[in-house]
Amino acid sequence: MPIKVGIVGATGYTGGELIRFLMHHPGAEVVHLMRLTSEAELALEQVHPHLRKLSQLKCVPMNEETLARDVDVVFLAVPHGAAMNIAPKLLEAGVRVIDLSADFRLKDASEFEVWYHTKHKSSHLLKEAVYGLPEVHREEIRSAKLVANPGCYPISAIIALMPLLKMGIAHSKHILIDSKSGVSGAGRSKLSVDYHYPEMFGDFKPYGIASHRHTPEIEQELSLIAGEKISVTFTPHLLPVSRGILTTAYVELEDKVGAEELYEAYVRAYSNEPFVRVLPMGVAPRLKSVVGSNFCDVNIFVDERTNCAIAVSAIDNLAKGASSNAIQNMNIMFGLDECCGLLLPAISP
Repeated sequence: MPIKVGIVGATGYTGGELIRFLMHHPGAEVVHLMRLTSEAELALEQVHPHLRKLSQLKCVPMNEETLARDVDVVFLAVPHGAAMNIAPKLLEAGVRVIDLSADFRLKDASEFEVWYHTKHKSSHLLKEAVYGLPEVHREEIRSAKLVANPGCYPISAIIALMPLLKMGIAHSKHILIDSKSGVSGAGRSKLSVDYHYPEMFGDFKPYGIASHRHTPEIEQELSLIAGEKISVTFTPHLLPVSRGILTTAYVELEDKVGAEELYEAYVRAYSNEPFVRVLPMGVAPRLKSVVGSNFCDVNIFVDERTNCAIAVSAIDNLAKGASSNAIQNMNIMFGLDECCGLLLPAISP
């Protein structure tokens, strides 16, 4: 029997990507597409024209009772602050939940409230929620009822830095993370002038300098990996492209380590990870190699002159950075092949 799936927030970019991947998933069946608003139902092609003829489902106003009755798992592709109101009732009904918002990522409710300026209404679930990055928490995900799908920037940063931190040779107080993202990371409904085409085209700019809300998420997970408190300086930038994240992280090394030794450590660390590709030595990741796919390309470089390691990763912010990573979590939760429905190559050119 296929896994019965519901998607709440199906009209957004991540909702559309969930549908795109799941329509070709041999072990899952999407049975409900829902939206938070109380407006009339919409045909799928009205919301996502590129998915025309792939499904007869309509996108309807959210109904928690219907979801609780009909599905095995719900993807919450909703704005921050909404999932904390929806998840408890679904969990009580025995439905497993994968939340693509930030509501359950941070283990400290007070920290969530500081960074997201919202009172956490389901803080009792934070201990239960599993941070949904398979490359770090695969075993915990297997038995999870509630998975907090990571943010796109944190996924790119954590995968780039994890092998280096596990080696114990990185200076924990001098980690600089520079990320560049396509504009789709802002979501489909954001109407700020900064995201209009005339403002974006031909431009390139930083934002959220020393204040981006993915910072505590990155620090939480890197600290867990390193076994000590990690502090980062994180600066995201907005690229004039639709999708993709390229992250470059700079780490001061405690000791002299050669480029080949670090590279071999990365190859070993990710040798069994189906969606992390360590590129040939000296080859830098690029967006076009990952856009539209669940792959993360990564490589490590060393500036021997300054004794600095430079880790670079590339992901699609809407796929590995959100929707396809969430489906990877679903596969693990339900005992399917982890790659099921996800072995799609990038779109090129």
